[in-house]
Amino acid sequence: MVRPELPQDYKASKEELLEFYRQMVLIRRFEEKAGQLYGLGLIGGFCHLYIGQEAVAVGIQSALTPGKDSVITGYRDHGHMLAYGIDPNSIMAELTGRAAGISKGKGGSMHMFSVEHKFYGGHGIVGAQVSLGTGLGFAHKYSGDDGVCVAYFGDGASNQGQVYESFNMAELWKLPIIFVIENNQYAMGTSVNRSSAEDQLFRRGESFRIPGLQVNGMDVLAVRGATEEALKWVQGGNGPILLEMKTYRYRGHSMSDPAKYRSREEVQEMREKSDPIEGIKKHLDAAGVTADEIKEIDQSIRKIVNDSADFAETAAEPQLGELYTDVLVERY
Repeated sequence: MVRPELPQDYKASKEELLEFYRQMVLIRRFEEKAGQLYGLGLIGGFCHLYIGQEAVAVGIQSALTPGKDSVITGYRDHGHMLAYGIDPNSIMAELTGRAAGISKGKGGSMHMFSVEHKFYGGHGIVGAQVSLGTGLGFAHKYSGDDGVCVAYFGDGASNQGQVYESFNMAELWKLPIIFVIENNQYAMGTSVNRSSAEDQLFRRGESFRIPGLQVNGMDVLAVRGATEEALKWVQGGNGPILLEMKTYRYRGHSMSDPAKYRSREEVQEMREKSDPIEGIKKHLDAAGVTADEIKEIDQSIRKIVNDSADFAETAAEPQLGELYTDVLVERY
């Protein structure tokens, strides 16, 4: 079986390193603020934070072409939207259910959507986005637009049956799709080693002849490098590829999860040894970026996030009539 080249860490310029840092800090601070607003009762329903996994979204999305490539993910979706350059105000307003939200306040945390940005959700059904993403891959191939779909899902979703039906169709039709497993180790609360007979998830596509790569998902340069190879593979007409991102979420599965299935020591060790933001600081230092420059970025990000929270708290709620819009399309 022909396989893609083994990826190398991406060689980023100083400007790119600064942008990767800025985006990862934006996601981290945004999610921390979302957690605060949830605790204050300003965000309802479920809320799944992306803290710890920032390098995955930033590394992958930075390699895509906005407006051409499409993205679809599960319900841990805020980070993906921010990494795709979507306005933090409209995302935070969606979390608080306001009319100015990206989905008019109707989607909330789990069901954000933006056709304009080719961001197709945010899906609450575990694994549903894999089948839908395969459809997006088919649409790219059918229309001949040279676009690629990236379908994110987690280690828990990787055990869903529809995932393998999608793998089969994607390889059979040689669809331009990158399947990304964000393996944050615990699904909803069960270790991947206890729930998966084959816990090396990058091998999951082999019976369908889909090659897989296992990537350090805590290193944005490793993620970007692997994404470059994946894009070469898919754009070369070889069909789908599978990327397993070995990552880690610092918080519970959702805001209602106390995460008692792992120790504080384990989480602290990951923070100290593998944090994606601290990791890129070493590269910034080597590139000659000063502490003052980093501090300036940090301050600007805090202002952006605080402003988005203020906007989300004060924006108007949807009119009652909005209950009846976007439900049915009548064709004449």
